Amino acid sequence: PSWEEELGLPAINMETPLQQRRKRRRTRSNKNKEEIENQRMTHIAVERNRRKQMNDYLAVLRSLMPSSYAQRGDQASIVGGAINYVKELEHILQSMEPRRTTTTTTTHEADTSTSSLVRPFSDFFTFPQYSTKSSSSVTESSSSPAEIEVTMAEGHANIKIMAKKKPRQLLKLVASIQSLRLSLLHLNATTRDNSIFYSISVKVEEGSQLNTVDDIATALNQIIRGIEEES
Repeated sequence: PSWEEELGLPAINMETPLQQRRKRRRTRSNKNKEEIENQRMTHIAVERNRRKQMNDYLAVLRSLMPSSYAQRGDQASIVGGAINYVKELEHILQSMEPRRTTTTTTTHEADTSTSSLVRPFSDFFTFPQYSTKSSSSVTESSSSPAEIEVTMAEGHANIKIMAKKKPRQLLKLVASIQSLRLSLLHLNATTRDNSIFYSISVKVEEGSQLNTVDDIATALNQIIRGIEEES
């Protein structure tokens, strides 16, 4: 111990004012460096997560179309291929409309009304949350514009939808599903006569308000009803 401590006197700071200022500057400089480094690491982590999320979205998008539309794995090729694929689907649907109109009679239209809509694919549904028959509708008393069945397991949902074909129905359905924070993993569409059957697999994203099969089924019913009304 110093002689000041032995005598019980307070220690005397022998540093000059200039030395003290330099010491304070070094302390502030070290703190600034730490803050800058922390900000840099945070930025790197955020950017890494953004890139991972973007890659996941691109992988899902690529899985929804034939490989010939996106032969390379870069973002521009996948997005461009998706746009071309959607345009091709729209062209096919538009080319099918005149044939359907010319071959469909008034009697046939009556037979394929909402009440008999599910007949071609009735075997695909076990316990639908919504049915085109009012007596089978679980979640609301009035009949639904579509047959809808949702099952869930560990944050993943399998969706079956049977509805009447409508213009741009597929595009509107996909866009609406994604807006509900449901990540599209797989989609298959099968048409028969005036009906279309969708088999869809989705992952419920963090922050989604749809946590049960009834939540998802209700949202899908509203989407299909909205598409029907717009048509």
